[in-house]
Amino acid sequence: MPLDPVTQVSGRAVFIPGADIDTDRIIPARFMKCVTFDGLGEFAFYDVRFDSETGEKTDHPLNDPRFEGASILLAGVNFGCGSSREHAPQSLKKFGFNGVVAESFAEIFFGNSTTLAMPCVIASAADIAALRDAVENDPATTVTIDVDALRVRSSGGLDFAVTMPDSARDALVSGRWDPIQELLDSESAIEAKARELHYV
Repeated sequence: MPLDPVTQVSGRAVFIPGADIDTDRIIPARFMKCVTFDGLGEFAFYDVRFDSETGEKTDHPLNDPRFEGASILLAGVNFGCGSSREHAPQSLKKFGFNGVVAESFAEIFFGNSTTLAMPCVIASAADIAALRDAVENDPATTVTIDVDALRVRSSGGLDFAVTMPDSARDALVSGRWDPIQELLDSESAIEAKARELHYV
């Protein structure tokens, strides 16, 4: 059966500076020794959120009390690059993020995020900079990713177009974003096809 459609997500936002933020920065490898993804949220961006020698919090945006509880992540170019660890989007989802707006995404990270119902949309550098400024000037600003209309809007009046592959958009808005559920829903068709194949 279809899962809940994801036509839009809304929340306060936080900007994570830098280009080519890879999956090892999002979730360091030493935290991947887990049987399930539960609890990964506390380790998101761990090595840049905490000083390696003192263990004290750094001035990373995710440590800024103004952005506590933000659920929309704003980023730059090639977000989620590097190794294809599913733990990276899982850690962001468990941290509390429901959507990402960036200039571009690594393909595997993008796909893994979509299967978590966490839409990743692509915006221009200028639009992201304007949204970043709005959020930093007023952290209470609400940002909405409208997956259906492919727009991003803010409570401060910003409104701009974004893009994402049609396949991902269609999967989200139709509630078909989980491939495992797709297999379960297609069980009878799979069994019928298996009966047709002489080598099964």
